[in-house]
Amino acid sequence: MALVNEYFLRLTESYLFSDIAKKVNAFKLTHPKERVISLGIGDVTQPLCPAVIKAMHDAVDEMADSSTFRGYGPEHGYDFLREAIVKHDYLSRGVHIDSSEVFISDGAKSDIGNIGDIVRWDNTVAVTDPVYPVYIDSNAMIGRGGTFSDGKWNMITYMPTTEENGFEPQLPSERVDMIYLCYPNNPTGTVLTKEQLKKWVDYALKNDSIIFFDSAYESYIQDDKIPHTIYEIRGAKKCAIEFRSYSKTAGFTGVRCGYTVIPKEVMASTIDGNEKVSLNRLWERRQATKFNGASYISQRGAAAIYTPEGKEQVKKVVDYYMGNAALMGEQLRSMGMKVFGGANAPYLWVKTPNGTSSWKFFEELLYTAGLVCTPGVGFGPSGEGYVRLTAFGKREDCIEAMERLKNRG
Repeated sequence: MALVNEYFLRLTESYLFSDIAKKVNAFKLTHPKERVISLGIGDVTQPLCPAVIKAMHDAVDEMADSSTFRGYGPEHGYDFLREAIVKHDYLSRGVHIDSSEVFISDGAKSDIGNIGDIVRWDNTVAVTDPVYPVYIDSNAMIGRGGTFSDGKWNMITYMPTTEENGFEPQLPSERVDMIYLCYPNNPTGTVLTKEQLKKWVDYALKNDSIIFFDSAYESYIQDDKIPHTIYEIRGAKKCAIEFRSYSKTAGFTGVRCGYTVIPKEVMASTIDGNEKVSLNRLWERRQATKFNGASYISQRGAAAIYTPEGKEQVKKVVDYYMGNAALMGEQLRSMGMKVFGGANAPYLWVKTPNGTSSWKFFEELLYTAGLVCTPGVGFGPSGEGYVRLTAFGKREDCIEAMERLKNRG
């Protein structure tokens, strides 16, 4: 008989957002006339911008003509998009990345989950706490997590990121091989300065560690002092892999397109220590075997956001969501609630009143105001006592949500 991967059996029964969906569906069944407003799952609500729509329409027309039809594309992505990324996302910030170091994907989540394929199963892992669940679950699936007990995996190093330490995680006291960082942060909405991020790069260089840097929300940064890419830090090209997404930047949650940057200087060692291997080469080999590339149509749409009109249109959408964040933050604070984030990210990290647990406050908001949030404890033990609200809703829904919250019984 075939044997199951028993590490999957150690995972919790369901994904955080599946649990939320079940509870919301149960509420809707018992309250069919109640209009639920969701500020929970970070899905966008604004339509694709005109420049993207036109580019995708043109790409569809190409696919309808035998002279311009395209079949399988390159697994690493089309050069027109890779070169646009190099020019606009990196060179414009004084960062030199070669297009061969850029790999187009169907979204950052896939690459974050799959990057563990190219490093040993027994590498040690450190994550901030609270944390985006994919970082932990994808490692637990291949044995890096150990066993799960009391909200933690015993083989993973958790770095509390809390109000008490200013939401700046402390460096691990013991050496770790792999470090996951997300800034602007999901779920707390907080950021790190260049000086703070430099500590992590210095640590990684000193300890031959690799930083997996999720910068899916970099387009929401408003403060000029906050780095948009880890490669703004000297030495990061030797120790960091960066993940980017068009999901929240350009509304591609349903279109699917993102990319990963793996500089050729990022190395990992063979177990005997006799050879250092470029992870760029291994990822290219992995993608050629396991991935057939993002669609031509979605890549044309992604490339359109780098045109002058595309940049302007995308900025308007980002400004719209950040306007939601500002509105919600102001209203929540006026109600006496403690709120973090929302200044350089589309997430607000809200402390629950009177020490209420995250899930209990989730239930209270759902049943007294018809509002959906995300319980902070679902992101890790240090998330207990908080909930996450997203600013990705429609403006009128955000306004109504705050009114409901203010007037709830």
